Amino acid sequence: MAGLRAGQGVLRRKPIETIAEAEETEAHGEHLTRTLGLWQLTAIGVGGIIGAGIFSLAGTIAHGKAGPAVLVSFLIAGVASAAAAFSYAEFAGLIPRAGSAYTYGYAVLGEIGGWFIGWDLLLEYTAIVSVVAIGISGYVNFLLKEAGAPLPDWMLGAPGTGHGHRVDVFAAVLCLLIAYLLTLGIKNAARFETAVVGVKVVVVLLVIVVGFFHINTANYHPFFPFGISGAFTGAATVFFAVFGYDAMSTAAEESKDAQRHMPRAIILSLAVSMVLYVLACLVLTGMQNYKDINPESGFSTAFKAVGLSGIADVIAVGAIIGILTVMFTFMLGVTRVWFAMSRDGLLPKWFAKTHPTRHVPVRVTWIVGVASAVLAGLVPIGEAAELTNIGILLAFAVVCTAVIVLRYKRPELPRSFRCPAVPLVPGIGVAASIWLITYLAWQTWVRFAVWFLIGMAVYFSYSYRHSELAHADARGIPRD
Repeated sequence: MAGLRAGQGVLRRKPIETIAEAEETEAHGEHLTRTLGLWQLTAIGVGGIIGAGIFSLAGTIAHGKAGPAVLVSFLIAGVASAAAAFSYAEFAGLIPRAGSAYTYGYAVLGEIGGWFIGWDLLLEYTAIVSVVAIGISGYVNFLLKEAGAPLPDWMLGAPGTGHGHRVDVFAAVLCLLIAYLLTLGIKNAARFETAVVGVKVVVVLLVIVVGFFHINTANYHPFFPFGISGAFTGAATVFFAVFGYDAMSTAAEESKDAQRHMPRAIILSLAVSMVLYVLACLVLTGMQNYKDINPESGFSTAFKAVGLSGIADVIAVGAIIGILTVMFTFMLGVTRVWFAMSRDGLLPKWFAKTHPTRHVPVRVTWIVGVASAVLAGLVPIGEAAELTNIGILLAFAVVCTAVIVLRYKRPELPRSFRCPAVPLVPGIGVAASIWLITYLAWQTWVRFAVWFLIGMAVYFSYSYRHSELAHADARGIPRD
């Protein structure tokens, strides 16, 4: 009987109607403020999607994994991401609460499912912050070399990326700066994000328009130098660069009209970003042979190679600014997931404490800032990038599955946005996510398994007994 009760306990679900009410427990210091409008949400989404994917990973994947077929890598990742985006949009309108995939999974699949999605996202989002911070160093070094004042190698790379002891100082410091920005309050932080995203989009358009006139079509041959599998391997690696809307959806509880604005912002941010990704990849691989593309500062070195040093400097500055917005979006995401899990009792309530006037989770923000700084300073970009993808892909598969399950189990629920062609579209999201997972390196699976086992230990030793639903069960409070 004890085993039966435990099995039922891990599958306990939060009623969707209760979650959708978005109660604000201000008295307990767990209150978020609704201040974000449609364009601010879209800017956060675009800020999370466009950044390291264009300015760093596009060159890395083109040079070593896919060649000109990096374009195909982004398209594959984009199709999988779009299928999932429709599913996220439906949930965002249905459950406008902090936590994104964690909250959706908790409501549909039960506590154990929600826990592991949230636990995965804590690692994945933190790793993404580190990856994009690392991506800045290549452009920083490019600018300093152009100015004749290069910094020592030990300041511009993690151990294993060169001779001797190295620490990526710039990446680590940037993580701490973004954490500080987020502690100032979501309204001020969102204003900064919106302005910087505008600058970033202008720089990307500059790259596309100017670079178009310097394309040599001979550079597109061979288009698949690493074979078709190279394009799929590249897609699995760049996938995290096309799902910033996932992290943006964690801010649903800070949106002024989440049920209407959040679905629109998700679809709009992905559409804008994918158009820019495709055009930018065409320009990069058309300007230089894939063998000559610099993996760290691809666009800047490509423009310098054709005699446009001034444009190269502008791109380097734009890349640094643009990557900051990705760090902002994903650090926002991980702190909101952590906040939601703590408010639900799955992690200590101490973490859910918000600032008395700014109403942001300051404690978890600084913890994430320090953790991402350590990763960015000490882990090479390739290993950090691979670490980010497996949990996100699994979360996408779970969310897409949950849309199908809920559509048939609760068709009467009011949905401000409906995922089209259910179960086909979310089914594509599930299949594509699982397919891309198979292209990840075995080391990624090992790291994920270790994190999974740690999460299992934490859940059964703490979360299972301390969750809000466990307390409700103990008091005999019905949930349905």
